[in-house]
Amino acid sequence: MNIPEQIATYITSQPEPKRSDMEELHTRILQLLPQSKLWFDDGKNSEGKVVSNPSIGYGGYTIKYADGKTREFYQIGMSANTSGISVYILGIPDKAYLAQTYGKQLGKATVTGYCIRFKKLKDIDVTILEAAIRNGVEITNNSNANLASWFVYATN
Repeated sequence: MNIPEQIATYITSQPEPKRSDMEELHTRILQLLPQSKLWFDDGKNSEGKVVSNPSIGYGGYTIKYADGKTREFYQIGMSANTSGISVYILGIPDKAYLAQTYGKQLGKATVTGYCIRFKKLKDIDVTILEAAIRNGVEITNNSNANLASWFVYATN
């Protein structure tokens, strides 16, 4: 099964109204990020043990770990959870940024360093969520561009 098929299967496996909300959000994210790479993570580790909720990913950026290792991962993620939907905006260095910038404007949502969690799409201001997604991608892209520029400079 290819990634779009995995995503469709995952979304359709959700109960209503979560299914419709995830379908709408998936469509909106694809419109916001039309050229982005699609990801699907089934939530299982290399031994096949479930370690997280399955998630849909959009875009890509390079994660740099403290030990110097790097890996490619999605910038924006969406996942069903027991109480609703989580949207992940990854790669923003300032862990207070999302909550301070968008928390009060979003509506009925919990905002952490990289996650916006809500029960139903109608509970939040979707235009504010879209602004947070666009802004998060922009911040991450600029951070990666600065890192790449520094790397080129440092190796010359």
